[in-house]
Amino acid sequence: MINKWHRNTIIYQIDPSLFFDSDNDGCGDLQGIVRRLDYLETLGVKTLWLLPIFGSPFRDAGYDISDHLAIESRFGSEHDFRFLINEASKRGMRVILELVLQHTSDLHPWFFQARRDCSSRYRDYFIWSDKPVEDGNQPIFPSVEKSIWQWDDQAGQYYRHLFYRHEPDLNLANPAVVEEIEKIMIHWLQMGVAGFRLDAASHAVEQAGGGREEQGVWLLERLAALARSINPECILMGEVDVEPERFCHYFGNGQRLTLALDFWVNNHIFLALARQQVEPLVRALRRRPSAPDGAGYAIWLRNHDELDLERLTAEEREEVMQVFAPEPRMRIYGRGIRRRLAPMLNGDVRRQAMAQALMASLPGTPIIRYGEEIGMGDDLEREDRLSVRTPMQWSAEANAGFSKAASSLLAAPVIDDGPFSYTALNVTAQQDTADSLLARTRRILQIRANLAEVGDGDAHPLPSGHPAVFAISHSGYSTTIMLCNLSQDSVTLDQTLCSELEGAEPILADGPYTSKLSDSSGLVLRGFGYRWFRRGHLKQ
Repeated sequence: MINKWHRNTIIYQIDPSLFFDSDNDGCGDLQGIVRRLDYLETLGVKTLWLLPIFGSPFRDAGYDISDHLAIESRFGSEHDFRFLINEASKRGMRVILELVLQHTSDLHPWFFQARRDCSSRYRDYFIWSDKPVEDGNQPIFPSVEKSIWQWDDQAGQYYRHLFYRHEPDLNLANPAVVEEIEKIMIHWLQMGVAGFRLDAASHAVEQAGGGREEQGVWLLERLAALARSINPECILMGEVDVEPERFCHYFGNGQRLTLALDFWVNNHIFLALARQQVEPLVRALRRRPSAPDGAGYAIWLRNHDELDLERLTAEEREEVMQVFAPEPRMRIYGRGIRRRLAPMLNGDVRRQAMAQALMASLPGTPIIRYGEEIGMGDDLEREDRLSVRTPMQWSAEANAGFSKAASSLLAAPVIDDGPFSYTALNVTAQQDTADSLLARTRRILQIRANLAEVGDGDAHPLPSGHPAVFAISHSGYSTTIMLCNLSQDSVTLDQTLCSELEGAEPILADGPYTSKLSDSSGLVLRGFGYRWFRRGHLKQ
């Protein structure tokens, strides 16, 4: 029987350097995460996704790896990591790590040997050329890098780097490189990790296939087979920002990726939010292919990068920008937005909660980024993507309760002014307030964690009778019908949708409603309101 735990879990994305500092050196660490596991448990979180914790010069938030088998000292030790795995397990939580397989740091020993000696076996670990090759690829960060090729005096050749010049691309068509990646996976799987998030998975597959996606999917099959030979329940969650018709390459028959990060639906969520109309989201869901048995999609609102809107048309992209990033400093790379969710929604608690309820109602595995549950803001004074990477705001104490180190030693500055300042917006301030964003998000995620049919059932968008109301039915063990009002105006739905709710009981709402399902006046939804109904018992 195929294990589907990944389709019925809540994933919480943590940047270890910015979550909680247990030893007061200014940088968050693994022990800090352990100290906050009880908090995460109250959110209904069952899976922790950790951003890179490996040896790194940290020029790219740890994605520039110099030692794949070591814990970066700023985060603690291998003992600390094993302790985190054990403590998480006691609470029924799993841990997944980044697998950065597309590139390394230019300080990695492999690259050091490759550039120094052209006859070294490590030379072919990377991609070299006597002159830049026009292969159709453009720099991932166009405002930072003008080319994907960088001349190296020591090597006497150009090396390729789709990302930063200090991150040379690995030659994934070389079997020896894949064997190295397998050794890395084995190392961490034997410590108890439950899976990996494959960074830049679509680029890695293309590289493995010599530029052809369909020729490179062997890489996913091989890595998945290895992972499941060690842990049959291991998942591979891939970063695949592609058109929906191409998801089939990454899933196969379920023997490749377990979860695909769904940028397609993510982009259309924001188009729907910008228009306050559900049509773009419904259209995106209908075009998205069904995942094979045992696989699925991962859904989120914001992550640690820019909100990349490349899956939209140029006109749609500009429409979203005008609403959520009207100022040039809010935009990045000509394609995305470098703001957190809360400022994009003007700090409106009702609208943020509705967005979380909308995300949790979609077919797929929900991912919530640290701080999103309290409505953390951004720091547009920081460069590029760093604007959305600030310390978790735990309390109104110095440094937002993140660290007792001097502020000059912090891994990143805290947000200390404006409406999103830590003195006003923090976990402690919202912890015991019934109508806070934290309380609302906690309730949404706790309920969603107990709705197996949403993660693993059959989903069907329903006609709501109103352009601003998203309605969807999930059927399986039970049937759950979820409604979200994307507009600020109260709406009343007609009897067409009410008939779908016959025999269902309310399990979640943005607040108390007096109207009954049997009322002839129809069903009411407040502005930015949401209501969930279910036929069958809710597992507790």
